[in-house]
Amino acid sequence: MGAEFLPKPSENDLSGDYQAAPVILGLLPAALVDHIATVDLSILSRIPGEPGGSFPVAAEELKDLLKEVNTHISSSPNDLSPVKTIAGGSVTNTIRGLAAGFGISCGVIGACGDDEQGALFLKNMSFYGVNISRLRVKDEHTGQCVCLVDPLGNRTMRPCIATAAKIQAGELKREDFKGSKWLVVRYSIYNIEVINAAIQIAKQEGLLISLDLASFEMVRKFRTPLLELLESGNIDLCFANEDEAAELLSGEQVAGPEAAVDVLGKYCQWAVVTLGPHGCIARHKKEVVKVPAIGQTKAIDATGAGDLFAGGFLYGLVKGMSLEECCVIGSCSGGSVIRSLGGEVSPENWQWMYKQFKTKGLPVPIVSLPTYTRIYLIIDTQGDT
Repeated sequence: MGAEFLPKPSENDLSGDYQAAPVILGLLPAALVDHIATVDLSILSRIPGEPGGSFPVAAEELKDLLKEVNTHISSSPNDLSPVKTIAGGSVTNTIRGLAAGFGISCGVIGACGDDEQGALFLKNMSFYGVNISRLRVKDEHTGQCVCLVDPLGNRTMRPCIATAAKIQAGELKREDFKGSKWLVVRYSIYNIEVINAAIQIAKQEGLLISLDLASFEMVRKFRTPLLELLESGNIDLCFANEDEAAELLSGEQVAGPEAAVDVLGKYCQWAVVTLGPHGCIARHKKEVVKVPAIGQTKAIDATGAGDLFAGGFLYGLVKGMSLEECCVIGSCSGGSVIRSLGGEVSPENWQWMYKQFKTKGLPVPIVSLPTYTRIYLIIDTQGDT
């Protein structure tokens, strides 16, 4: 059998209180709900910002964008999928993946609104066993993000968070972090105050910090504050994709992924640059490894690929695996999410990932998943389909 499953204390418990100290925490200053749709390139040319990146939009822009996407989908029924709405955001994808596919106890710190979108977010995260007891529910709107997936599987993000329910730096408590091992953070200049406060408290409680560089647009426009954050010495692990790495090295004489991990390695214990279909390069102290992508396949949607890679890599670190093994697990995990739409991995794609583990001689995680998922996977592994 490919995976062993352990029951939760209660399958219907949505409080997330059954684990006092999750191993890995995710910082969600403003929880997001993703609206994901496949679109053609014509829409991307008509929206603000560059295709392929992530850049905030105002509430009216979000509404107009969703309206245009829905209109375009309804007028092109033959080749475009409906909009899919799920709990979203980079940190959410990483934390949900770690809980659902790897069996790591995870929780989130942050805020969401007391609205329909907030309820959807809470239900989705609780469904996968993520501890939500540190998530503040406020009498405001929940953040939303439109994720546009082009015919090549690339995604363009347009989040609306300016008026969303947010946790403030002063609301963070040491009890939120006590007993945990890792804090997962996504770089954003718009949340820099709460990010810095969370990192400071987490460090006081002995947590390690994982930072994702978010998007090439964010790095380009706010490179100086990012460098200050890295130079603080508080970041233990940093993830960047090729575009983000290029922006980080902007103006440097030597560029490229190898140069990027060397630069990040000056500030962090672990540095990783993901290379899309070409795998990744990673550094830990003086050790550098380059690992190819696992299970080459055409990407249906690249949304969440880096987030799930980060989750797999973190799983490897938590389990004390080598740098190369962490990269292989990350590559398998990232490969699992690009096989369908959105940043939520389906049961059959987790199963695909577990089979890659067995092929590579890696142990399959012991996980606790929702009942229907657990039954599906047990049948599938026993049938070896």
